[in-house]
Amino acid sequence: MRQSLIWIVALIITLGAAIYQRLTGPTYPIRGSVEINNCQIRYKLLRSHDTTGDYQIRLKTCSPEISGYVLYKRYKTNDPWTKAPLVSNNEFLTASLPVQPAAGKIAYRVILTTPTTPGKEISLTGEKVIILRFKGPVPSIIMIPHIIIMFLAMLFSTRAGLEALRPKSNPRRLALWTLGLLVLGGLVFGPLVQYYAFGAFWTGFPFGYDLTDNKTLIALLAWIAAVIAGRGGQPARKWVLSASIIMLLIYLIPHSLFGSELKYE
Repeated sequence: MRQSLIWIVALIITLGAAIYQRLTGPTYPIRGSVEINNCQIRYKLLRSHDTTGDYQIRLKTCSPEISGYVLYKRYKTNDPWTKAPLVSNNEFLTASLPVQPAAGKIAYRVILTTPTTPGKEISLTGEKVIILRFKGPVPSIIMIPHIIIMFLAMLFSTRAGLEALRPKSNPRRLALWTLGLLVLGGLVFGPLVQYYAFGAFWTGFPFGYDLTDNKTLIALLAWIAAVIAGRGGQPARKWVLSASIIMLLIYLIPHSLFGSELKYE
């Protein structure tokens, strides 16, 4: 198989894993639409917002008769539910959820009503409660390199794994590139992102249970082992393949799952 074709296969696998991780993560917006009185209302409800201000919910409606409210409270607290009306503003219904400290979360639901169907309420997400987490703004000069480098680390990891499947191949150079990119993206830029977003450089083992940090740690250990096994020019294909599979499985875990969370009580 040609080298260029192997790189294309690695790129496709990496893109697929990255997209899956993003779409299944707990911070990906909830999108959908409902129809009320022949009016189609499309919505996008965020599950992540910066601490620079309140979160503004905006729903575009084609009927002035549609109204509603938002129920919200601080997540994992005994706070009573607060009911905030959706205010009509030209073609939009709007409401605000109060800003929280970094890693603070708010649970909320959006309910719509109409005077033509008194007593009937439509929850945009049914019985499901949306969890909105607040984070500090991360400078682009830190966030963009972090994303690019971690993507490249996954790409080289996948490429190294494919190389390890080839008889008589030596994937050591690819393994070294993978480890270097993982160190730079996961141990340099990663903690900087975490610090700006949530005020701590590292909240994984042994200091906490942040899954993103722990995933990085597991991947690093796997690739360190693969590189050590390849000392002296040994191909260590089984080690490289194992590290590549571990990296892929880690990438398939939704991003930000079990992430930083402020304890209110």
